Amino acid sequence: MTLDVFDARFDEVARGTGGLERLCTGAVWSEGPVWMAEDASVLWSDIPNNRMLRWHANTGMTVWRDAVEYTNGHTREHDGSLLHCSHGQRAVVRTRFTAGGVPLPDEIVVDRFEGRRLNSPNDIVVKSDGTIWFTDPPYGIVSDHEGHQAESELGCNHVFRFDPRSGELRSVSAGMEDPNGLAFSLDESLLYVSDTSAARRSDGGGNHHIVAFDVVGGEALANPRVFAVVNPGLADGFRLDQHGFIYTSSADSVQVYHPDGTLLARIPVPEKVGNLTFGGAARNELYICASTSLYRIRLNTCGVQRP
Repeated sequence: MTLDVFDARFDEVARGTGGLERLCTGAVWSEGPVWMAEDASVLWSDIPNNRMLRWHANTGMTVWRDAVEYTNGHTREHDGSLLHCSHGQRAVVRTRFTAGGVPLPDEIVVDRFEGRRLNSPNDIVVKSDGTIWFTDPPYGIVSDHEGHQAESELGCNHVFRFDPRSGELRSVSAGMEDPNGLAFSLDESLLYVSDTSAARRSDGGGNHHIVAFDVVGGEALANPRVFAVVNPGLADGFRLDQHGFIYTSSADSVQVYHPDGTLLARIPVPEKVGNLTFGGAARNELYICASTSLYRIRLNTCGVQRP
């Protein structure tokens, strides 16, 4: 499959691009990929199967962990620790590693807001100051398919900011229906957050767009506005490259947007896309979690390395 380029500003990125490769398959719903630079591997979640998978060029796909309590999104902290969004534990969870790369027992980072349990943390990013920002929609508690069915103790769905130094958990947005994927702009003056409430609607309603917020004082959000409406499907997860271009999931492709909101290009994918991440030694490889499979395409750009 080839890229569909709609704007000349994407020509440089598309130049010399390799084809889309399916690296492996066998999942039910692939989500939350994260690049592990220390051993050149990708970890990701197969949420309904309650496991995390690993892909490496030498070994292909293997099961990294079973019984992971329905993890979804992942990211790395500045010290290399791995953060998980756990639907099952309704918590943000951390895995630290020994100097030899052996994972240590997991620890709960945060699981309550004002004494009440979180819904089901979904996607997560770490800002340059070390604060942890994550979304908390209800997908892990609406049924037992991707978590454990339960009533929400919060009553709404937040975007949260957690400061690991002070232990403070702060709601920075409670106005979105189902906040999902999120990422900072290159200068961290904006936070992009997707709203995927259409995923829970059978009447064709709900949201399938990305909202841009101004980041005020490095710790608050203001001035929400719709940045892009994604069709077909949803902006479940997304990441940025060195140009500030936003690469987002949709039902049939990875869609690429300019910071001004223009749809620059699409990368057709033969399965519904859930999430994606940049990796590879030069961070020019886009790894795409799409339903049952993990795909890769090499681009003439590199992903933002944060952290």
